[in-house]
Amino acid sequence: MPRLDQPRVPPMSDEEFDDETKEIVARAGIGDEPYNIFRTLAHHPKLLKRWGVFGGHVLSKSTLPVRPRELAILRVGWLCQAEYEWAQHVRIARQAGFTDDDIARIARGPDADGWTDEERAVLRATDELHEDAFVTDGTWAELTQTWSTEQLIDLVFTVGQYHLVSMALNTFGVQLDDGLEGFAETVS
Repeated sequence: MPRLDQPRVPPMSDEEFDDETKEIVARAGIGDEPYNIFRTLAHHPKLLKRWGVFGGHVLSKSTLPVRPRELAILRVGWLCQAEYEWAQHVRIARQAGFTDDDIARIARGPDADGWTDEERAVLRATDELHEDAFVTDGTWAELTQTWSTEQLIDLVFTVGQYHLVSMALNTFGVQLDDGLEGFAETVS
């Protein structure tokens, strides 16, 4: 259950969309039914359109491999207690091969057993950015052993993007879409 049991900004219905918003939401969504996040942000179509470009880069055009990207996104969702973000990306992570144990372990953080050195560094960087808006020298040095400058930049912007989205989801009270599994179903 998201932090609010009712939305502060209710998702718009199809009938409420003007033609431009209909087009923006259709491009932003996956499948036939637009997600609640897009229906909610449709109250501000110009922002939705521009945010979609940046979000699209972070989600599908960045230089990060899928696994570290989803580790960072899920960790942000957990740290911000943004259940909607968590639930959407649990689905994406599973499609990318994450196991139920991987997903539950993300909540335990970088010190949990079972992470590779790279995964631990990604989780640690995410925690540091969340807590202090800064990646420490030690974590940065670890990541630079295998990552390019572009990947390091994409990691920071990925964490920032999903921190922003988590704040919006929590504050607006965006409710889980049908079929999504929240914290209770995925973290034990």
